[in-house]
Amino acid sequence: MILLGLYSLHGSFIMNISKYIKNITISIKIAPIIAPVFAGILMAICLLGLSMPQATCADFANTTNATYVAKATNVAQKAVKTIKVKLTAYSSSADQTDDSPFITASNKYVKDGIIANNMLPFGTKVRIPDLYGDKIFVVEDRMNKKKSDYHFDIWMPSESSALNFGVKTVDIEILES
Repeated sequence: MILLGLYSLHGSFIMNISKYIKNITISIKIAPIIAPVFAGILMAICLLGLSMPQATCADFANTTNATYVAKATNVAQKAVKTIKVKLTAYSSSADQTDDSPFITASNKYVKDGIIANNMLPFGTKVRIPDLYGDKIFVVEDRMNKKKSDYHFDIWMPSESSALNFGVKTVDIEILES
């Protein structure tokens, strides 16, 4: 409630802050040594709230088109090598992952475009043109050590979509870094 009163001051905030802090410290009966500390904390909180930039509708207007922009820039990347691999899918369910199902082996949160492989280094970008066109996947996770180097696993948000994906043999393009 104190902060709401301070926020409502806007233009006269700086000029009247000492009067409000004096009233607050008297009404709360704070010791004279603590009052300046309390006043400084209140002033810092209020000034931070007044000076921080606020998000506008324009900041969020183009979020749905962001993937299209990324896809347009992805087309320019050239394939260094094409290999035939076994491709499956996995999700963040307990039976398909380790004890941290939403964190990849490279310590990133799972998201669309993550792919697991044991042969390629983390951060390697690949494309699966037969299934996904120009969409780029990034190697950010590992698979069980029993899996072949030529086995890739795409992350999917649900267990049912991962199971429905099945097993496919496809060509994967490894892109220049």
